[in-house]
Amino acid sequence: LKKEIVDVHQIIQDAIRNTSHALTEKQGMVSTSFSAPDPTIEADRLHLTNVFHNLFDNAIKYCNGAPQILVSTRKSNGSIHIDVKDNGIGISGENQKRVFQKFFRVPTGNLHDVKGFGLGLSYVKTIMEAHRGNIRVASTLGEGSVFTLILPVIK
Repeated sequence: LKKEIVDVHQIIQDAIRNTSHALTEKQGMVSTSFSAPDPTIEADRLHLTNVFHNLFDNAIKYCNGAPQILVSTRKSNGSIHIDVKDNGIGISGENQKRVFQKFFRVPTGNLHDVKGFGLGLSYVKTIMEAHRGNIRVASTLGEGSVFTLILPVIK
């Protein structure tokens, strides 16, 4: 990692701009609710931007209607918590346990309309751990998912 002092809110905004074309095509939108008072962390700008881009891309790809994504931040226990909430198709409890495994893709029966290799969320988890952070998912089938990223703040 090539770490530097960065504003995580700015990185999120950059990733939103990079995703705007795909969102426009599906008539979707990203909203933000930044509550973390000091969003400064030490991170690799490129990899962290890719983390958000991957989460936004999945929220767009795995949504049957117009994607609605909410990104919120807060501080807790010396960490910044970032929630990426979507209105997608959701992930079953069984598949939530495996979604961060390399090459795992949620089975969609005989449908092959979403392209991918099952590497995106594995990459996201690897990058979060390389930053001494963590990621978790909470999801309900048919209602969407919330990916929570936890990153240490500068002390």
